[in-house]
Amino acid sequence: MKAIMLQGTSSDVGKSVLCAALGRIFYEDGWRVAPFKSQNMALNSYITKDGKEIGRAQGVQAEACGIEATVDMNPILLKPKQDMMAEVIVHGKHYQDFEAGAYREDFVPKCIPMLQQSLDRLAQDYEILVMEGAGSPAEINLKERDIANMKMAHLADAPVLLIADIDRGGVFASLVGTLALLDEDERARVKGFIINKFRGKLELLQPGLEWLEEYTGIPVLGVIPYAQLDVEAEDSLSLATLRLKKQDENSEALRITVISLPRISNFTDLDPLYEEPGVNVYLVSSPDQWKDADIILIPGTKNTTDDLRWLQETGLAGRIQEAAPKGTRVVGICGGYQMLGKVLRDPEGIESDHPEMEGLGLLNGETIFQGDKRTVRVEGTVIGGNFAEGQSLEGYEIHLGRTHLAEGTEPLIQLSHGHQDGAISEDGRCWGTYLHGIFHNRNFTRSWLNEVRQEKGVPVVDEAVLTEKERREQAYAALGKIVRENLDMEKVYDIMGLTRK
Repeated sequence: MKAIMLQGTSSDVGKSVLCAALGRIFYEDGWRVAPFKSQNMALNSYITKDGKEIGRAQGVQAEACGIEATVDMNPILLKPKQDMMAEVIVHGKHYQDFEAGAYREDFVPKCIPMLQQSLDRLAQDYEILVMEGAGSPAEINLKERDIANMKMAHLADAPVLLIADIDRGGVFASLVGTLALLDEDERARVKGFIINKFRGKLELLQPGLEWLEEYTGIPVLGVIPYAQLDVEAEDSLSLATLRLKKQDENSEALRITVISLPRISNFTDLDPLYEEPGVNVYLVSSPDQWKDADIILIPGTKNTTDDLRWLQETGLAGRIQEAAPKGTRVVGICGGYQMLGKVLRDPEGIESDHPEMEGLGLLNGETIFQGDKRTVRVEGTVIGGNFAEGQSLEGYEIHLGRTHLAEGTEPLIQLSHGHQDGAISEDGRCWGTYLHGIFHNRNFTRSWLNEVRQEKGVPVVDEAVLTEKERREQAYAALGKIVRENLDMEKVYDIMGLTRK
């Protein structure tokens, strides 16, 4: 197996998306290719076919490579829970909650053999490994215990391509500065630069590229243009980019207020709402930002009780409770669904020091935090409400706690394994579900939003709806095409010691 590693001068320079692009290009060129990231810190998860939890970026990259994701593609996932505290997931399963210092001192030194085993297993099935680094390889205070960058390149004997984001400025300083802070043997691994998110005329950048190559002796392999593609974001840094998406100025557009929880997780659930025509989505984190809306959405969270307390302390809980009786629809996903109930109980202190908390009281149910985390892909059929009854759904669950509905409360979904999920209020205006990815069922989302449009007295949307699989394939193909046209793949193959098939 040959490997190539993409590292960045900082977080959010586009490593995840470019790894997906390279994986797609190698896949189109006829190679058996897989992604790999040794340690990922992210709140967006992906559930593998066997019910294990990895970083969403590696799941997306595996899809771009035309394969099923496995836990070996992201052996360690860190999910922040509180300040300086994270859940550590090893090979897809909960391992332990660690404080940052204890993780570095007690856990990291034990990791290398386990990471090597994952690399060895991938080498049995794949010809090429596209590896992703984390943050920057030149964080001086972290380098000794950095298991996500140069140590991994050494283990896999992978050449490194260094990526910088020109859109944020300082691209030449960030590339040269990163090189300067690497050890000599680490610098020797860097075989090329990629400048990402470029807007403008390439000829105006050319003198800088020539200087960079002469000064460092390392070639610039590509300048990738800025592009908006439907490829999912990895972490909370990318959440800010959602705020920049253009709003529909049409006065008939639907308005959705999304509560931007401090510990928001799996916010890729929101992506289809931004892509739906005639919909404006507003992220709100304080009463000062509040906008009257047709729909209020409470998304998933890594800590339901802490974020519910935050809702109450900020006054946003009161705004939601005031809006619902006036006709605003309220929806909760996963932790947001738990908040919509009457009571949240935590007798074992799994999430909170408070054994009982009052919920928003918009759905007639209660949640009890106990037992193991549930991580599973699910399929089902809509049985609650009128807008999408009988439609098939698929998605995934990641949650602690079980929600119990009061007698007479209507569930939302009949799951294929026999259980029921979610709840819907008697008037159908408030509903919740544990199903992450529910809006990626595009027919369901269109049916629901069209019901809201009809009630508002605006025209429904009759455009054809692509399936999620079709949309993803189009996005991966478009991404691969853009990068292939702007990256010197012949040099990439040479660097890897491969001949194009």
